[in-house]
Amino acid sequence: MGCLSGIHGQDGHMTVGAVLLAAGAGSRMGGKPKSLLELGGVPLVRRQLIALSGAGVDEVAVVLGHHAPAIEAAIGQFPFTLVRNPAPDDGQTSSVRLGLQALSPRLDAVIVALADQPLIDAQDITALISAFRKRGDKAMVVPRVKAADGSTAPGNPVIFDAVLRDQWLAGSGDLTGRKWREANPDRVSWLETENQHYRMDIDTPEDLLRFEEVTGHRLVWPPALAGMAA
Repeated sequence: MGCLSGIHGQDGHMTVGAVLLAAGAGSRMGGKPKSLLELGGVPLVRRQLIALSGAGVDEVAVVLGHHAPAIEAAIGQFPFTLVRNPAPDDGQTSSVRLGLQALSPRLDAVIVALADQPLIDAQDITALISAFRKRGDKAMVVPRVKAADGSTAPGNPVIFDAVLRDQWLAGSGDLTGRKWREANPDRVSWLETENQHYRMDIDTPEDLLRFEEVTGHRLVWPPALAGMAA
């Protein structure tokens, strides 16, 4: 198993694992791997691993599919469990299940994170873990982000009780992640926040422009991908 720097839960009593999803084709980006976009010279997938490590996550399973060799080369020096989804076009649920299977059985909580969120940092992960500690009898904690117009929307990453992971893996796989959340609203605790980091991800070239407009920072492709048409 891949352990991140030997760092354990914040008080030494809760063990947290994470599934980092990076299996997509990037079809709306002209077939480029979004997780290799760079912010400040650092690929987004690396930024996620740094954030998880900095927050004290004990182990990470990185799920790759499309573009696996290029992404693996960008993160090879990190200690993690590498999982390849042989059918990434089956959807995100298939990648989540493979990642959950790859984590060790002795976990208290599991985070599912996306590799294309540019602004997630260790403080954001720590806040999520802290909210999980205070969840009461709920099974999952999800950020709910308030926008400037007052509307709210769910964000990522999410964290849930490892018992729920075991239930999902024992089932058919049809009721995991968002589908489970929608079917079990009484078991979800919302992390109410105005932190837009949880809502910001990159799916299209328009998102790249919007990111620069909102943050003043630019996401760029590494040289090997810069010449490919998006």
